[in-house]
Amino acid sequence: MAQAISILHRIAEDTGVPRNIRRAASEAIKVLQGTTYTNAVKASNAISILEECSQDPNMPLFARTAIWQAISALEQIKD
Repeated sequence: MAQAISILHRIAEDTGVPRNIRRAASEAIKVLQGTTYTNAVKASNAISILEECSQDPNMPLFARTAIWQAISALEQIKD
């Protein structure tokens, strides 16, 4: 989970990435750092947020690749 959060922090802080993508990365970070749900549920919720924003045609290729890396890391989280 720490790897995915690190990747998402880089996206959220990059001013070359559109604002809505940075906002989605920040929202996914908040979900992952929450304490309400189990790690698997948090990962699933974050994946949902990231998959929705990964369809944006205005997203730079490096950001799309980074989001796919974060999703890949989150898919490995189980309870």
